Amino acid sequence: MLGFVDVHSHVIPSGDDGARSVEAGLALCVEAGRRGTRILYATPHVWPSLPLTAERERLVRRAHRQMTPLLAPHGVDLRLGWELTPTERLLEEDPRRYRLGGLPAVLMEVPFHGSLALAERLGEHVEGSGLTPIVAHPERAERVRDDLGAVLTLRERGWLIQVNATSLLGSHGPEQEEAGWRLLEDGLGDLVASDGHRTARPPLLDDAYRLARNRLGESADALFDGSALDRLARPDRLDLAQRG
Repeated sequence: MLGFVDVHSHVIPSGDDGARSVEAGLALCVEAGRRGTRILYATPHVWPSLPLTAERERLVRRAHRQMTPLLAPHGVDLRLGWELTPTERLLEEDPRRYRLGGLPAVLMEVPFHGSLALAERLGEHVEGSGLTPIVAHPERAERVRDDLGAVLTLRERGWLIQVNATSLLGSHGPEQEEAGWRLLEDGLGDLVASDGHRTARPPLLDDAYRLARNRLGESADALFDGSALDRLARPDRLDLAQRG
């Protein structure tokens, strides 16, 4: 592998529970680069209590512009996206505002408790804009842990499934750890990402990669090198949706 591709982190200060400053974010990114990450997507939360206002977006994009050239010497390509928590409000917005860097995709989580119905509606809304939903850490959702078939249903739609490295390492509890590994071992996971936030939960993938290599063999590489992103919607499909 040339390096890790991490599609989920909170390393840009945005007012959420991730990095609190540009300096803190830079330190996290530099360490990620030292530990093998070559492409790192910063994905600030878009919560019901923390929507993406014009002012918030301006500040996040400014921080991204500040950080990007400083990370180039460390071999880290920092890209910007967002992580959506499903809400009714987002069903009225254009999902293309929340694209994951230049990819024809949007990162969205599923609720930790309760029904996945609203998340499915948001995913369908994303699809309607010619984009592909990337479902963040479903192993942390109670509904998924009760029935991994719920993930199969999402994946059969062509959505990508992202498992947290922290889940594989047991950081969120034994049930989440077991569910994360089952998703990968059953072939239901497409990407492993860090979901890194701060120093106590950094955006690192190397430890999880070593475990996955031991358990899954060479097939683990595709979970960490971004290979699944090659299956995203073709650019011509996206252009058609934008013109529509």
